[in-house]
Amino acid sequence: MKLVHQINLAFALSLILVLSVTAVVIHYVLLDHFIGTQRKDMQSIGAELSAKLETAAAQSLPIDSTPIAVTGYTAGRMANVEVIIQDTQGNVVIPRETVTAYPYDAAPIRPVEFSTVSFQAAMNNDAYLTEVTTVPQGTLTLLTPLSKIKAIEQALLGRLMLVFGVGAVMMFILSLFITKRLIKPLMLLREELKKVKQRQFSEVERVTASGEIGVVADSLYEMAGELERYNHVQKQFFQNASHELKSPLMSISGYAEGIRDGVFEGEDIRKGLEIIMSESGRMRNIVTEMTLLAKLDSEDDIFKATAVNLRELVEETIERINPVLVKKGLFVHPSYGENESLIVCADRDKLLQALLNIVSNGARHASKHIYIQAGIQKGQVVLTVSDDGEGISDELLPFLFHRFVKGKNGESGLGLAIARAIVERCGGLITAGNRKEGGAVISLGFPPYRTTSLV
Repeated sequence: MKLVHQINLAFALSLILVLSVTAVVIHYVLLDHFIGTQRKDMQSIGAELSAKLETAAAQSLPIDSTPIAVTGYTAGRMANVEVIIQDTQGNVVIPRETVTAYPYDAAPIRPVEFSTVSFQAAMNNDAYLTEVTTVPQGTLTLLTPLSKIKAIEQALLGRLMLVFGVGAVMMFILSLFITKRLIKPLMLLREELKKVKQRQFSEVERVTASGEIGVVADSLYEMAGELERYNHVQKQFFQNASHELKSPLMSISGYAEGIRDGVFEGEDIRKGLEIIMSESGRMRNIVTEMTLLAKLDSEDDIFKATAVNLRELVEETIERINPVLVKKGLFVHPSYGENESLIVCADRDKLLQALLNIVSNGARHASKHIYIQAGIQKGQVVLTVSDDGEGISDELLPFLFHRFVKGKNGESGLGLAIARAIVERCGGLITAGNRKEGGAVISLGFPPYRTTSLV
């Protein structure tokens, strides 16, 4: 069953259930209300008639001289109330005429024949509402058939149910309209999800909707955009990877064939072998870096988080890269915030690899100096690596941390991509820019170390 039909069916059943419960409740509420109102009216009537009978008894008037009764029986339909008088022996007095001037009288009065036996049967029957008052002449009894009260209640309930029915139809029509408004965006989302399933990410369109459905629609559109970019990056990654691996393979193959065919002799053979070894090492480094990137993206257990002293890590980085610095005649200027705890939660070996990649990148572009600064800024542990080189071009800057993106004098184009992956796995953020004084600057920001960081 379609969702729209399920919603409409559920709403209809809920509406029927609510109206049924409401009808039952209203039925008993109305019945209790009418019975209570009728009982109060009977008490008022009884009090007034008792007063008249007491007055007649005080004046020693016979019962047939009172304005409400004659000898034997008196019954008046006063607001659907039967008035019955019994004498002191318990006999029902039979009416000869009926009072028509009583204010509760609303309909032509018709005498009702009651014998003593039938009256006692009526008193013991739950179908009558009774009010008994003792008077000097005997007993004054007021009776109202409950059937009359129920008839009034049923008539009013019927009208209320008619109003409920009309309201229910209008609510159901409104629910159909609202359901259509809700289901239509979902149906459109389903079509867009089919495009995602078929990997047609660029063809996914934004679905206009409100509320939570609108949020889901926006998320789907953004997800499709991210998948499209990821798909493009993956294709570009394989293209660049094949190109980077093809270059050393061509060199290795060319020199190997030359040596085999006797093209190279003497010293040329030694140079060819050195090139083969150099290109083999370069290809091995590219494969190693590609493998590391793949593991950082897909394997959780490769990352072992511990408390790492960033100052000690910077000192070790400088020590490891010192031969390159000496060879190029570069100077490194580290500085650290005073009395500041530069402890972060990270995988020490992986973060060391990231720092080596970043400082090595700075060494390739620096003229004379590399500046490394570590401290606390706005509650974050911040490390910056800057140089006095030519800086990063505006065209390259947005893609600096992408895979196989190389600047001038770049090697594999994977070093900064690996650094970004490692820093982000540490919960940090890496950014790049240019110094006002000239040269590039790469900033790393980490949340401060807390005991719960390792949990």
